[in-house]
Amino acid sequence: MFDAMATTDSGAGMIQIAVCLGITALVALATWLTVRRGKHDGSRTDIYLAGKQLSWLFVAGSITLTNLSTDQLVGMNGNQMLLLAWWEISGFVGLLILAFVFVPIYYRSGVTTVTELLEQRYGGGGIRTLVSALFLFGMVLIYLPAGLYSGALFLKTAGIDLPLLVLAAFLGVVAAAYTMAGGLRAVAVMETYAGIGVLAIAVLIVILALNAVDWNIARGVPAERLTMVGAADSPIPFHTLFTGMIFIQIYYWSTNQPITQKAMAAPTVREAQKGVLAAACIRILIIPAIVVIPGVVAFQLFGDINDAAYGRLVGEVLPPWLSGVFAAAIAAAVIAHTAAVMNAAVGLYSVDFHDKFVGKPANEWRLASVVTTVLTLTSIALVPVFATATSIINLLQQLNGLSSMPILSAFIVGLLFTGVESRAAIVGVVWGFALYAFYTFVWQPSGGISLHYIDFMVVTLGTSVIAALAFNRFALGGRASFAPRKVFAQLAERPGDETFR
Repeated sequence: MFDAMATTDSGAGMIQIAVCLGITALVALATWLTVRRGKHDGSRTDIYLAGKQLSWLFVAGSITLTNLSTDQLVGMNGNQMLLLAWWEISGFVGLLILAFVFVPIYYRSGVTTVTELLEQRYGGGGIRTLVSALFLFGMVLIYLPAGLYSGALFLKTAGIDLPLLVLAAFLGVVAAAYTMAGGLRAVAVMETYAGIGVLAIAVLIVILALNAVDWNIARGVPAERLTMVGAADSPIPFHTLFTGMIFIQIYYWSTNQPITQKAMAAPTVREAQKGVLAAACIRILIIPAIVVIPGVVAFQLFGDINDAAYGRLVGEVLPPWLSGVFAAAIAAAVIAHTAAVMNAAVGLYSVDFHDKFVGKPANEWRLASVVTTVLTLTSIALVPVFATATSIINLLQQLNGLSSMPILSAFIVGLLFTGVESRAAIVGVVWGFALYAFYTFVWQPSGGISLHYIDFMVVTLGTSVIAALAFNRFALGGRASFAPRKVFAQLAERPGDETFR
């Protein structure tokens, strides 16, 4: 999987590396020139919410590139089938829910992290601490190392013949520099500038790939790789589009800190919604094609080569003079994704843990720098763990179930019911985490009743909600009321963000 395609000679390889480094430096310069014009006061709002100064353009650009990293380009194309486009198509619906349901809620509540909303709803900090811990678990052990691994893998398979860990370390260190030097503002600006280049060249690769097979992707490709109706044993069975898929999208786009943090960084609700809707348009019009068509074309040309498909195809169809440019664009995407997740993780640690268990830091920037350094070293060290995965994207989606549905259950109970204690929500989350872990790592491998992991996410979510409500009633003696209108009326009364009114 890790064998680099041969370049014409060592000189060409050095030119590719030089172009990649040069463009990376230009993006950094453009980012610095933009960020330096803003006001910085070193506050939490400044570091983690960009001083609430992001325009809709930077909200859209940062949301798009936080999601569109090599996890998608390498991982989805690595499945080498059109079916994976459903992740992006359904993401359009998830972004609409973020724009019209959750963005107003977050602005009304005046929160910095999504976990603060849970504390407000339940009137207790225990659920906030638990959910924040699960977020950090996913970021540190899954998102960060997986992003660095897939980015390093792409650069290696595309022709930059350096050791995988060296490439991962380069990407991680540069991402850390953005996080430490400019906070969310620098990350969002860099993501937007880099995103323009990534999308432009990714679309060009789709065109060149189709041209390489005479615009006929069906020739010699099995029908199961071309269908959009997934069978029961496929990565996305068709029925799951109407069950688990929608809940996965609600979790990812509406309650996931690295994404929602960008939407909360605009000066007003209207500006945030414009950015989210712009990201939704990009999601439905551009992203599906660039994450599946190259993989199918790669199957035509090279056969079943899994996660090496995208890098191999790029080296085949992209003119040599553009290979360094695209390597730089991909490097920027990985750096942006990693920096965004790092900034979100640092924010969660600072707001939800350091203040509570250590004390308010004297210098927020210094704390952010220390935590970012630790996250960077940990992420690089975990990169080899993901090298054994057959499909990085399917592995990520499956592991997400450990935290995604339990966390979503806390939001559903908190936003749809009144009279539920924090302890009950904690029981629901713990139940969901334990159930999904048991099913994935014990029951299924031992040959027990097998459900697709997307189906089992629905089971996890439903039973987590039931567990929370049952514990609240029978163990705590509380009486929950299904009252979404009352909850939203309470939120509307909060003066957390005056720009909403």
